[in-house]
Amino acid sequence: MRAAVLKAYNSDLVIETVPDPVCEPDGVVLRVLACGICRSDWHGWVGEHPKVKPGAIPGHEYCGEVVEAGPLATWRVGDRVIAPFILACGDCPECRAGLSNTCKTQRVPGFGEPGAYAEYISVPHAHNLARLPDSISPVLAAGLGCRVTTAWHALTGRADLRAGEWLAVHGTGGIGLSALILGRALGARVVVVDVVAEKLAHALALGADAAIDAREGDVAARIVEVTGGGAHVSIEALGIEATANASIEGLRTLGRHVQVGLPVGHTARMEINMNAVYMKQLALYGTRGMPSWKYPSLLDMITRGVVDMQPLIARRVPLSGASAELRAFGAPMPPGVAVIDDFTR
Repeated sequence: MRAAVLKAYNSDLVIETVPDPVCEPDGVVLRVLACGICRSDWHGWVGEHPKVKPGAIPGHEYCGEVVEAGPLATWRVGDRVIAPFILACGDCPECRAGLSNTCKTQRVPGFGEPGAYAEYISVPHAHNLARLPDSISPVLAAGLGCRVTTAWHALTGRADLRAGEWLAVHGTGGIGLSALILGRALGARVVVVDVVAEKLAHALALGADAAIDAREGDVAARIVEVTGGGAHVSIEALGIEATANASIEGLRTLGRHVQVGLPVGHTARMEINMNAVYMKQLALYGTRGMPSWKYPSLLDMITRGVVDMQPLIARRVPLSGASAELRAFGAPMPPGVAVIDDFTR
């Protein structure tokens, strides 16, 4: 099969022919219909993620059609499915408690095993997969990827965002835009923060109540002013010290900060304003992914038109276009996300 392979960090991926994937007993092999390009892929591409080594095939935001099913899998050839990026075992105490995104033996395509920048992918633990509704296109399904699912769980499973509350979103990339759209659907008022004027304008067009350009001064103070005392919930969607502290400091008393952006490599350790946490009695949550059992409820919201995630998709690229998209993460980016939808070139 054709796949995009990481040969050296910070260098273009190489399109080459690699062995077809092998189906595992409890898994399936998918013909990849579409694959999102995520900032987490970029962390691996630049060498910051410890599980991504030269020779890796990136890609963890994918949907596909079953072409082979193992004897322990319940899917059938021809089924269209969407995959969470965390493939949990299903048997450990965490999985049995409904916390599959915390499974200690989880497997993640693109991070330690072959990903979906390829024509086909082997998916173990296929019980994690969800059926892809006919009304959702493969491109949109892949665009949901880890960004929409992670944002959904951050807002509902961690922060317990409520209607009428103020939500602050720091960074309007894929996760930030997802948090904005989903937060509005939950009835929250949303203020977004970024350094790219085009992205702030885009967020306002999608329903943000206010937009703050972080280049213009004290972000936290301006959030407090806009929200009349501070946000109730704040999403940090970038993974760097400056935005993490702005998120914390812009909360009101008893506010909830959710760390969604991935702190890895040189950002793995930060100096955080713990005095603000103490004085305002804040709650700090980490989050990663979404339990697979929540997929049907999210897909149902989309198919019923409760939320429209289509504005998230900005660019459709061939497999050979993935390298340019990865390079672009190193600088301020235009609004929206890119999805690979052509694996023939």
